[in-house]
Amino acid sequence: MTRILHLDSSARAGGSEQHRHGSHTRRLSARFVARWREARPGDTVVYRDVGQAPPSPVTGRWIQSAFTATGKREPWMNDVLAESDALVDELLGADLIVAGVPMYNFNVPAQFKAYIDNIIRVGRTFGFDRSRTGEPYWPLLAEARKKLVILSSRGDFGYGRGERLEAQNHVEPSIRTAFGYMGITDMESVAVEYDEFGDERLKASLALAEARVDALVDRLLLEWSPRELGPEPDEGAGAAHATRGTVHMG
Repeated sequence: MTRILHLDSSARAGGSEQHRHGSHTRRLSARFVARWREARPGDTVVYRDVGQAPPSPVTGRWIQSAFTATGKREPWMNDVLAESDALVDELLGADLIVAGVPMYNFNVPAQFKAYIDNIIRVGRTFGFDRSRTGEPYWPLLAEARKKLVILSSRGDFGYGRGERLEAQNHVEPSIRTAFGYMGITDMESVAVEYDEFGDERLKASLALAEARVDALVDRLLLEWSPRELGPEPDEGAGAAHATRGTVHMG
């Protein structure tokens, strides 16, 4: 059984297929998960909406707590890290991460950046040792073989590789850097463009993105059966992964 972590980070509530001013990324992520579940109804989906319920931003107390060894933490430190621990547990328990991440001012939404800041955790998703020969940092999820799918949207056009605004696209590159730091390097992406134009080009871009999502799901389904998934999560990874169906968080 595959465990899917479905993330949405748009500030818009609802998908653009239902609401005139709805989210294109919610539209694409919902389409991806629905098509996957049609083929594999027994797979588990954990859903977290960081757009509507963003994680708390990192604070000085959070940093102090995260960089204090587990056995030396005071009770208040565990309370400060409780939300982050839940987010990390969800990530550790997932085989496939499907994330709707629109472009806001050339980068990811602040809500998704807060999510990233909460899951990049020393001792949990990356290791650090000053005395280690060579690089003192190393990824802890490299052997888990997790796949990340980023479904994005952009107001302008031409942000793809080799296109006119490639250098101004800090969505997929920044996500690739952050998740790669933890060891999640297997990434796919699809994006809608022309949102600010709202004309026939947007309609064509939406249709193309939906077709690409469908093709991506179909391809991944063919590859998935023989795929050797990562190790089972620890029992402490949360009861959300033990039940089939969709579990809503946040």
